[in-house]
Amino acid sequence: MIVDTLAIVGTGLIGGSFALALKQAGAVRRVLGVGRNPARLTIARELELIDGVADYAQAGQADCILLALPVGETETVLRQLAPHLKPGAIITDAGSTKANVIKAARTVLGERLADFVPGHPIAGSERSGPGAARADLYQGKKVVLTPLAETRKAALETVKALWLATGAQVETLDAAQHDRVFAAVSHLPHLAAFALVDELAQRDDGETFFRLAASGFRDFTRIAGSSPEMWRDIALANKAALLTELDAYVAALQTLRAAVSTDDAASLLEMFTRARTAREHWMKTQEA
Repeated sequence: MIVDTLAIVGTGLIGGSFALALKQAGAVRRVLGVGRNPARLTIARELELIDGVADYAQAGQADCILLALPVGETETVLRQLAPHLKPGAIITDAGSTKANVIKAARTVLGERLADFVPGHPIAGSERSGPGAARADLYQGKKVVLTPLAETRKAALETVKALWLATGAQVETLDAAQHDRVFAAVSHLPHLAAFALVDELAQRDDGETFFRLAASGFRDFTRIAGSSPEMWRDIALANKAALLTELDAYVAALQTLRAAVSTDDAASLLEMFTRARTAREHWMKTQEA
């Protein structure tokens, strides 16, 4: 057992899967669920993701608290939680952006900042809610921790051990580097998928396009089924890095457009070949 009591603020896909995996691994004795939606908490309890429902005062007495919620809500939740934290309680999060989450923690936690371990599991699904949770969600997936200079070593090691118990592979990164990397490989692809689906849906004959779309469209746009609220918060929270990546992507599309417009077959073949080679190399590294 790694911790006795774990509190999860947000018992959906991410938080629920974390709880379920740790319970099955025997890494925690008791899991408490915190949230605004009583119906979701009831479902989480029925599915045995959590053992009980708690308020912030009760959650603050847990050994570790995971914030699994939209990043835009971090400061508000920390303000409700902070007065109730017992000595030594560890706070961590699962947000897709880190600079804004760390800023919120610095604003609210004061001397308890040493107990905060920022984190980001690189796993998910277009499904959401406690019904989407599964114990194997993090198996073989990466989790990035972005500890602060102030972070207690024991707190970092505890959070790392919890993620390892879920089957995840844990890495550490500087928060700014994390946000630059994930603006490119996660946030930009989501925006591109949302934009394509929305553009087609706004056409007068959009239904014809959707009726004839097949596996390529489905695969490219799968992530457009993700939570709009969550991705709104991520886009705004990581604005600077995301704008840089959007500009680079638009420039690449403009280059591609120019090649198509001028019948530049050689440039098209060169770009497509480079892209396929890069993706094949990436896939091999994932399989290794």
